[in-house]
Formats: sequence, structure tokens, C-alpha cells
Amino acid sequence: MVSRLGRVDSELRRARGTSFGSVAEVYERSRPLYPEDAVRWLVGDTPADVLDLGAGTGKLTRQLVALGHRVVAVDPLPEMLAQLRAVVPGVEALEGMGESIPLAADSVGVVTIAQAFHWLDPVAALPEIARVLRPGGVLALVWNMRQENDLLSGALEGMIDSGTVESGDAVRPIDASGLFGAVETASFGSAQRVDRGMLLDLVLSRSYCASMAPDERDEVLEGVGALYDAAAGSDGVELSYKAECFRAARR
Repeated sequence: MVSRLGRVDSELRRARGTSFGSVAEVYERSRPLYPEDAVRWLVGDTPADVLDLGAGTGKLTRQLVALGHRVVAVDPLPEMLAQLRAVVPGVEALEGMGESIPLAADSVGVVTIAQAFHWLDPVAALPEIARVLRPGGVLALVWNMRQENDLLSGALEGMIDSGTVESGDAVRPIDASGLFGAVETASFGSAQRVDRGMLLDLVLSRSYCASMAPDERDEVLEGVGALYDAAAGSDGVELSYKAECFRAARR
């Protein structure tokens, strides 16, 4: 995995992170879910008390609920939580940040963070995560990474900032905190078939694009549309993903 988010300063990182509020509906309708075997690897099959931190529109939340887990979802953006509440009714959904989690100490057995750990300040967030985890509880991270295995995906990578991360972006801060045991890793493949509108929405849902000035954004989307027109068949195009997973137990 190639790190790009790690190269932006904290102010730009904050601006990009908050940009998701403006594209919450787009994010919900375009972003793929996670492979079920990845979700099971992250949290197990036994029903657990789970905090889905940085839950966004609830892409992972709904999968955790479907597997029988008792879930509290936390996200800093009310626009994202509004989408989550509509899609996963009945789930407790709270505004909050990884650096200041609105839960009691030792209250959950698992903390999941899907597509969001890179937005946190790990020095502040990891002690908070450890605080709300019970002893032996698990921190579980996942990113859905688009694979450059065809001409369309390769061309997209040349046009947009993918926001990908390196394994070290997860492992290094967890190890440095001294709060968790050894980090285990696994990866799981999946695919998403998209039409033209869905591909444009996927690009718009990325913080890199959502935070652009309108004229710059329009230029990027025009280029993505041209790529789609050149590559698509009658049934659209298929994008390949790899879910990169990490888990570590609280000491």
C-alpha cells in the first residue's frame, strides 16, 4: 500500500476529513461494503459489544449488526450520522471523535475503525481507544483499497489522489503506543460493478475531490467520465478491491 495521506499536514488532513459532510449522500450510495470474511476476521462470530469509531454512513456498522453484534456508532460529522441512522435504524449513534470518545471506560469488547484510522491523531486516540476497551479487547482496523489491476484503475490513480495507506501507518502507531499486543494482519479481495454515475460518485466521495474548488472538481469529474466512456462495456466496469485488515488486543 502506498501512503499519500501520511504526507499531508494536520490542517489539510482536518479540512479533508470534514469535507465528507458535504458528500454524505454520495458516500452512502457509492462506497462499497467490506467482504464478509474480512468482517468476521476483524470481530469474530460471537456477538460482542462493538464501538464502530469513525462510522461514517454506517458501511461497516450495518454489517456488524447483521452478524449479531451489539453496536454503538460514533462519528464527528452529523451529516454522516444522519445517513447512518436512516440505513441502520435503532443503532445508537453518537457524535464524537477518536480523541474524545463519548463512552465509559471498559465498556466494549471491540473497537472497529473502517476507512478512518488515518484521520485520527494516534497519540491522542489510541489511549482513548484503550480506555473504552475491556482488558483483552480488540482494536480492529480495515481499509478497502482499490487495486490497479486494469487500465481504468491505473488511469484513475494517475488522475486522483487515492488516499491509500501503508501497513506501517497502522502498525507503527499501535506498536509505539505500548497499549496493545502484536498486530495481526490479513487481506480479503472483493469487487464492485459500477455504471458511469456510480464511478463519478465514487470519485466525488473521496476527500481529495470533495474538498476541491468547484471548477477543479468539475475538471476531474469530466476526465473520469471520459475514462469510463473509453473503458466501459454494456454492463459498466468492475473495480477490484482488497480489504487490508489489522487487529491487536489491548494489554
